[in-house]
Amino acid sequence: MKIITWLDSLRADAVFAWRRLRKSKVTSMAAILSLALAIGACTSAFRLIDALLLRPLPIAHPERLYGLARSSHDGWEYGQFTEMRDAVANQATLIAISFSEQVDLTYSSDEAMEKGHVQYVSGGIFGSFGLRPASGRLFAEHDDYPVAVLSHDYWSRRFGGDPNVIGHTFRLADRIYEIVGVASAGFTGTEPGTVIDIFMPATMHWGVGHEWSVFRAFAQLQPDVEAGPVRERLNATLHALNSQRRRNPEVLTMEHAAAGASGLKSNYRLSLAALSVLVALVLLIACANVANLMTAQAAARTREMALRVAIGAGRGRLVQLVLVESAWIAFLASAGGALFAWWSAPFVVRMISSPNDPVRLFLRSDWRVLGFGVVLTLVVTFLFGLAPALRVTAPAGRGSVGRRRWMRASIAVQAAFCFLVLFVAGLFVTTFERLSNQPTGISSERILTLYTVSRHDQPQAFWTQVVEHLREVPGVEKAAIADWPILDGWGYRSSSISVNGARPIEGAWFLNISPGMLDIMKIPLVDGRDFTESDTSVAIVNSAFARFYFNGENPIGKWFEGSPTNSGPRRFQVVGLVRDARYRYLREGFLPVAYIPFRRVQGSDRGTFIVRTRSANPLAMASILRQEIPKARPEFRVSNIRTQKELIESQTLRERLLAMLAMFFAVVALLLAGVGLYGVLNYSVVQRRREIGIRLAIGAPASRIARLVTLDIFTMVLVGSAMGLGIGMASVRFIETLFFEVKATDLAMLMLPGAIVIGAALLAAMPPVIHAVRIDPVETLRAE
Repeated sequence: MKIITWLDSLRADAVFAWRRLRKSKVTSMAAILSLALAIGACTSAFRLIDALLLRPLPIAHPERLYGLARSSHDGWEYGQFTEMRDAVANQATLIAISFSEQVDLTYSSDEAMEKGHVQYVSGGIFGSFGLRPASGRLFAEHDDYPVAVLSHDYWSRRFGGDPNVIGHTFRLADRIYEIVGVASAGFTGTEPGTVIDIFMPATMHWGVGHEWSVFRAFAQLQPDVEAGPVRERLNATLHALNSQRRRNPEVLTMEHAAAGASGLKSNYRLSLAALSVLVALVLLIACANVANLMTAQAAARTREMALRVAIGAGRGRLVQLVLVESAWIAFLASAGGALFAWWSAPFVVRMISSPNDPVRLFLRSDWRVLGFGVVLTLVVTFLFGLAPALRVTAPAGRGSVGRRRWMRASIAVQAAFCFLVLFVAGLFVTTFERLSNQPTGISSERILTLYTVSRHDQPQAFWTQVVEHLREVPGVEKAAIADWPILDGWGYRSSSISVNGARPIEGAWFLNISPGMLDIMKIPLVDGRDFTESDTSVAIVNSAFARFYFNGENPIGKWFEGSPTNSGPRRFQVVGLVRDARYRYLREGFLPVAYIPFRRVQGSDRGTFIVRTRSANPLAMASILRQEIPKARPEFRVSNIRTQKELIESQTLRERLLAMLAMFFAVVALLLAGVGLYGVLNYSVVQRRREIGIRLAIGAPASRIARLVTLDIFTMVLVGSAMGLGIGMASVRFIETLFFEVKATDLAMLMLPGAIVIGAALLAAMPPVIHAVRIDPVETLRAE
């Protein structure tokens, strides 16, 4: 009977609360919209974090999957992997998985070239992960020839789930691959954010023969096997391998990889954490704002609450009444927030995606997201509803004073959080601006890069023949060859450099280029000359190289020794000196770089043609150049085409995302804080209307009335801003790696948020102050 009675009272309170919300439509709508925005942002952030960082891979026993890392490289050589795999064969299954690549492939002719995400994996991956074929068969350890397994997602999108695709072939670079199977549904690789279309044997990877570090290594532990002994065995094996090859010692670590591993994951982990904190601050500001609005409304319910107490209502019953009204607001705000999260999470994914490297996250709305939304709604209800409920039901004589203290304290909290959001947003925006405007030392206008592969290793004459053909194509101004484009993330560093036979010191970076490459990229020649077609053991160095290795002296005519490849050291004579240019990343300084002639003595199967077009839009020439390269030499195929501008812009995607979202949250926080401040000031004017009327009647000037109304509130704003500054200075060190050439102690970074908060407070205070000074003393006193 008690439960039935309580449920009936709850129903009555819900009906009464709904009527009150409909009666004050404007205030209710403002509260619902502000909370909906904050709740939607929180839910959207959770969906992104869950999809990228938290959701386990759809494999058997993901809790037993560990990622292997070492101190000197991001990846592993395949030879090292096989040695370590054999060393722990009775304790764990080691799996090699290449970094994903987006390549051009064709199922028919070159004219039907299409993009696909491919990944090279060792044969034990599917059995270790407990995956079953949806059609055909999966890889086995002995599959070391050109076969391929499609992901179920790609099979459905590209072939409509046609089972007859088994046995079909496609060409990738110089090889013909046969499709032997389709993986089970749900598994799209181990890289969150990248959906792999095609899996191929690791031994088919182009870097295996060169022993390049192009694989990630995972360990799937056997049942009842601990990670410690496996790690010790692997460390011992790695130490022995490095000793055999006379390499520096390395330390191997094992980290849980139940949710997979990807460059996107490592690149955005800290960014998402920072955005989550900003979203949480916006939510707290919204809760404080709505709590103030409800507290201000509570002043009009004093007689109602007194009447309820008089007829026997206890305080718990009154608290329930107010909390039910808060629950209505939270429920409606959650519904609006769900719609906002449904739209905003894919929008953020599109922002961090690029045409050449699209990002795909499975933003499922399952029990995890639903549970987060329910918990968030309950928390929000108590955050903004409990304090007003306790204030409005306080004993007589304490409610008014308590309300004023609570509202002033909430203004200080809102100001602190708003300052903090603005402070961090300013750092992110400044980072993006300075990184985007960072001098690169090259010209990116009208530059097209054509990543090219060949059938087996091709001699130097064939590469030269292709570049000479490209120079004759209408619309092409200049053409050259390089190992890879500048600022695409690739690079090679020699282990050491020896100048004039002296003791070897720290190594420099190398890039193989053909004559004319420096001219195409507009890298000025300071002294010396460019390469000729007959050059071999010569080099052109940049100013950073000259400063570091030649003590700033003119290096022309001098010698140094280094290893531009995995082979032994070679001797080079400096024939040219150029200005500094970026090499791999915008965030790196000007590295010491030695440009050496693009010579293929033993042949090579990869290179990049760099073309400057006459057209302002270089992509207009993409399809033509794709066809011209195999016309010159049928052994060559274009695997990818990108503009130089795209390469540079892709390095600021994270900073652009942080700047845009941080600015959005800063504006929202500022609006919410301004609305909250306006509500408190307006409530103060209404409560002190009689006092203000008396002061005006005895001759108080308007300036004194304005100071009377705003002094306490502006004091709280200043106190809150000081609190926000202290919190910001203490916490910004955790995200300082996201910043670029900006410090939290910069004067502009410190002054701008405070000026914006005070300016917003002045704007929010103007309507209540105008209302206060226009009070008619006669009408006020007559009414009282």
